[in-house]
Amino acid sequence: MSREEKIEEIRQRARGNFSLGYNCAECITEAVLSLVDTGLPEEAKKLATGFGGGIGLYGDTCGALAGAVMAVSAVHGRTALPAGADRKDVAAKSKEELYGRPGLYRLFNQLPNQFKEKFGSTLCREIAGPWQEQWLCRDHALHCREVITEAARIAAELILCDREDLAGRPFGENVEKLEG
Repeated sequence: MSREEKIEEIRQRARGNFSLGYNCAECITEAVLSLVDTGLPEEAKKLATGFGGGIGLYGDTCGALAGAVMAVSAVHGRTALPAGADRKDVAAKSKEELYGRPGLYRLFNQLPNQFKEKFGSTLCREIAGPWQEQWLCRDHALHCREVITEAARIAAELILCDREDLAGRPFGENVEKLEG
């Protein structure tokens, strides 16, 4: 199966998951954990449940974005701190692993930046704002399904790309105002 076919398979599974009753975060994590060998057990899918509706319907970070982050983390995330001679050495190596070039924050920073570029916000309450009075009406559900499908695409592309290349790209918008 080609990279493009795998991305489409993940997109379509995440999209279909919404009709089955999965929430926005679960849609993407279920699709990736079912279609990509992450080494994680089936039970890991339940980590996504609380992120639906911007974390328990609170309206903060969109659950589809949170699910995408969890899915990419399942493939590119850390399982342990780097080895080092002492605590100071481990901390320095950890900082480099996250902030360096390549660095994992550069890879993960692409998720919210691409998502915000597509939807204008990363917040559920803003993305779903037009439907606040009619939550989960047909139009809202259709819009969320499109958000889920696009978030799944972003996640799949990041999962199926070269990690070193992704981790070497410049930062987008970030709280530390890091560049390059």
